[in-house]
Amino acid sequence: MADEELTQGEEKKKGGMLKWIIILVVLIALGVGGYFGYTMFFAAPDENATSEETGDTQTPLENLEGQLVPLPTFLVNLADPLGRRYLKLGIEVEVRDADAQTALAKYEAKVKDTLLLLLSSKTYDGLSTMKAKVELKQEIADRLNQILGNGSVLRVYITEMVIQ
Repeated sequence: MADEELTQGEEKKKGGMLKWIIILVVLIALGVGGYFGYTMFFAAPDENATSEETGDTQTPLENLEGQLVPLPTFLVNLADPLGRRYLKLGIEVEVRDADAQTALAKYEAKVKDTLLLLLSSKTYDGLSTMKAKVELKQEIADRLNQILGNGSVLRVYITEMVIQ
């Protein structure tokens, strides 16, 4: 009888030890998987890496920081059938350098003309979605780059937008 109790105790110890080993292996696997998932999907790229290390030959526009230049507020009638809607838009433009900022001031009349024509060609429905607003920002940047030279305008920020 004592021998049976001893073997049952040893089996319980072996079963308990096996259970802890399995738990430990599962925790290690989860930790490794979590680390891999974090580094692949959530970790920001190393900003200190040089272009030689990353293999990039050009610096993407997202990594460039320029100078913000506020443009005057635009107030235009939208191209709606009844002509009762208008758009009030305030924007700031991020330009590459001081030369681009000077060119923006030099060609202010061209910039205003181009943006007024672009904005007045839009409709209420064409500006009501988030996607349409992002596309508008890109269109503005493209038009300004045509005037100032390709690559002068890095980003366009909408600081005020009223559609009525």
